[in-house]
Amino acid sequence: MKIKSKLRLGFGFLFLMVLLFGGFSGFYLKQISEHSKVILKDNYESLRFTREMRTVLDNQELPLSKDAISSFDEQLKKQEANITEPGEAGITRNIRKDFETLKSADLSIEQMVKYQRSLRNHLRNVEKLNMEAIVRKNDQAQRSVKKASIYMSLIGSFIIIILFSFSVNFPGFIANPLLELTEGIKEISRKNYRTRMDFSANDEFAPLAIAFNQMATKLNDWENSNLSKVMSEKQRIETIIEQMQDGIIGLNEKGNLIFINPAAEQLLNLNEEKTIGLNVAEISKKNDLLKTLTENKQSDKPIKIYANGKESYFQLEVREITIPVYPHNEEQTLLKSGRSAGEVYILRNITKFTELDEAKTNFIATISHELKTPISAIKMSIKLIEDERVGKLNTEQLDLLNHIKDDSDRLLKITSELLDLAQVETGNIQLNFIPTEPDEIVNYAINAVKFQADQKQVSIEIHSRPNLSKVNVDVEKTTWVLINLLSNALRYSPEKGKVVIQVENTGQYIEFSVQDFGKGIEEQYQARLFDRYFKVPTDGKNKSGTGLGLAISKDFIEAQKGEIFVESELGAGSRFVFRLPVYTA
Repeated sequence: MKIKSKLRLGFGFLFLMVLLFGGFSGFYLKQISEHSKVILKDNYESLRFTREMRTVLDNQELPLSKDAISSFDEQLKKQEANITEPGEAGITRNIRKDFETLKSADLSIEQMVKYQRSLRNHLRNVEKLNMEAIVRKNDQAQRSVKKASIYMSLIGSFIIIILFSFSVNFPGFIANPLLELTEGIKEISRKNYRTRMDFSANDEFAPLAIAFNQMATKLNDWENSNLSKVMSEKQRIETIIEQMQDGIIGLNEKGNLIFINPAAEQLLNLNEEKTIGLNVAEISKKNDLLKTLTENKQSDKPIKIYANGKESYFQLEVREITIPVYPHNEEQTLLKSGRSAGEVYILRNITKFTELDEAKTNFIATISHELKTPISAIKMSIKLIEDERVGKLNTEQLDLLNHIKDDSDRLLKITSELLDLAQVETGNIQLNFIPTEPDEIVNYAINAVKFQADQKQVSIEIHSRPNLSKVNVDVEKTTWVLINLLSNALRYSPEKGKVVIQVENTGQYIEFSVQDFGKGIEEQYQARLFDRYFKVPTDGKNKSGTGLGLAISKDFIEAQKGEIFVESELGAGSRFVFRLPVYTA
């Protein structure tokens, strides 16, 4: 039987039970209603008629008036038409006989009283007869109600038992195959492809079981055919990882170590057999280097490790492994983020590059240091030539001398910046932290660039709030940064323009900003402003620097646990900002 037929049969059976119970209920309710109607129609009407006739006799003096006779006769006719009980007809005839006699005008008062008393007795007998009938019929109705209640209780109990049994057993015809199918699908999801289903019933589940078994068979065949291929690929990947010179460590999503190649074993002094399957947090308790790697996985700084008989440098790279989450139906798309399956730590050996970079830095520092001596001698010679005691110079000679002076100043600035850069790159930068008032740093910087501002007729405005917190900084390095920002602002400001210095407290930081109102910086160049040797293309009116000033400024500020950035809009000028932590005693 098909599922649809089972459902129709089940709901049809429920409908039949409801109709059966409703039919029995209607039958007994109809009986009770008929008994009630009989009492009201037959006996209660007779009582009303006799009451009306007695009222006529009570309210009229003898002899009876025509209205009284008419009213009594009307009620008597109704009674004569409503005779329902045995013996009621004879009494009604006696009432008619006495009433006809009482209407006669030939009777005396005594005779009238006699017949009036006889009428009252007859009316009383009619009332008594109907009252007894009402009591009798009410008892009969009560018996019918009790009988109906018993039958309805029995029928209702029987139907409830049937419906309860139906509600318990019938869903099993539908739910049991579905539960069996669900369990089979769960077994398939656990890669138990030997699971089979057997539905012997001739319904929709039979072809479903056949299709399920065919799917399980094909999956089992596919699993067996691809197992060797998967194992081969796994061995190939493991071989590649083992032969790589970089140290590689693999963790699953729970942080347990799942693989480590020989290079990583040697660097971290770990044993694969003893550590595979253990949590990296547990291993880190006994291995400081591994603890450093896991705690500083976001850092871009090289890590110094003693390896191959010397101090070596390694760059840590952490990659998250994600597994794509496939859609449950065709309307959904493949999730791009996927589900995290763990992390891979890669230690790249950058010792050669570090040594080359260090050699380059030392070479630049040596050359810069050696150049400062002849440049200082050139500046001294220029000073002597400018002295009129040596001899006067003509106009052309003065112009040439000024050009030589500008070039020597520029060359001296370049060598100084290269020396500062060398200090930063080699980590030899020396910082002397002193609690300092922000206004003191601003005043030092303004005094240093005052001559440059006066030459260009650029005014410098200071916006500083009173009672600012102190900053714990290296005054010389911080002032150098502010001077560099002011020099750039003056260089790109128009003649008779202005530069605004603003100092304010922003929570845990003191913010210094230098704003000019020049042409601004294009957005495409803003991200690279603090890169070394990068120079914004100019129109030739302003001489470009070395491209090191902002890079060194960034290094100085970050070395003091601060930050520096730029805000600029083409045509509206630029605003360079750096923040330094507030001094806390």
